[in-house]
Amino acid sequence: MKKKIIVLVCTGLLISCSSSSNEDSGTGQNSNNPPTDSESGSGNVTWSIPQSQVLDGGPGKDGIPALVNPNFVNIQSINYLNDTDFVLGFKQGEDVRAYPHAILDWHEIVNDNIGSVSVAVTYCPLTGTGIGWNRILKGKETTFGVSGLLYNTNLIPYDRETNSNWSQILNESVNGTLLGEKADLIQLFETDWKTWKALYPNSKVLSNNTGFSRTYGISPYGDYNTNNNRFLFPVPKDPRMPSKERVLAIVDGDDSKAYRFSSFISQNIIKDSFKSKNYMLVGNPNFIVSFELDANTEELIFEYVYNGSEILLKDNEGSEWNVFGEAVSGPRMGEFLKPAPAFMAFWFSVPAFYITDIYVN
Repeated sequence: MKKKIIVLVCTGLLISCSSSSNEDSGTGQNSNNPPTDSESGSGNVTWSIPQSQVLDGGPGKDGIPALVNPNFVNIQSINYLNDTDFVLGFKQGEDVRAYPHAILDWHEIVNDNIGSVSVAVTYCPLTGTGIGWNRILKGKETTFGVSGLLYNTNLIPYDRETNSNWSQILNESVNGTLLGEKADLIQLFETDWKTWKALYPNSKVLSNNTGFSRTYGISPYGDYNTNNNRFLFPVPKDPRMPSKERVLAIVDGDDSKAYRFSSFISQNIIKDSFKSKNYMLVGNPNFIVSFELDANTEELIFEYVYNGSEILLKDNEGSEWNVFGEAVSGPRMGEFLKPAPAFMAFWFSVPAFYITDIYVN
């Protein structure tokens, strides 16, 4: 059963996780009262989360336009990113793509096709969560759009095949005909632009030629990411860490475990157990990645060999592994470490959805 959080609902004029200052995205100044049954968009009034806490973000359904099969350019063509800007990366074979936060801040969802993979890159600027979903639902390909609704200040996408609403952080349909269905996760990698360019200099990057007029590179939320006291919507706060500290969260059922960047100052590899499963996390000041160890990999001895290029780890058999957990050389070449069910997030958003432990060195 989902963890139930009771929050106060206020009625100020606020900008939502889905808001925009552009004329084709609505005013961004609607009340954050809960939507009525007719406004929920799914035609199904049953929610698996408290409906009174599902808030109207402001611009309405599709007020923020999700992108579908957008344009990509090479790294040398990018002039709208600073070295410290974040990107979400995805790799399918030799096709490697980066989705900058600078564009996701304004669109929140990118529906893309990479080889045989139909992926929705979902990003909520208010919770700092970038999560990849498989767009094949019940055997049919769909695209996801921005519903304009929020739960615990987090994005609620909807799928256009069934009009069901989904919780991004719960990875689950919370309203509609697909109620209770889980999204199949697709592994994304988050880091800063400088690190990504060194890792994958030949990768494709989402173009700012999206067909929409936006000030890409200028956040619509100002200092929101760095101001621990600034929130646009009510959400529970957990005082164990600064609210906007970036953490990696591994989730399992109703539970999660959070890992801080500070844990990787004196070590780059952490092996940990959580809910009877064994994990390996690898990190440095620029990124954290996580993998679930199984019978095929838990006996391997890994060494951190990252020097800014693609290779992250080397094992005792002589195989080399990249940040996506892919063996790119050695006897295990072509094999993959199993990705952990994990995502990067602002700290406050994790215990708002899950019963959360914090890793302590």
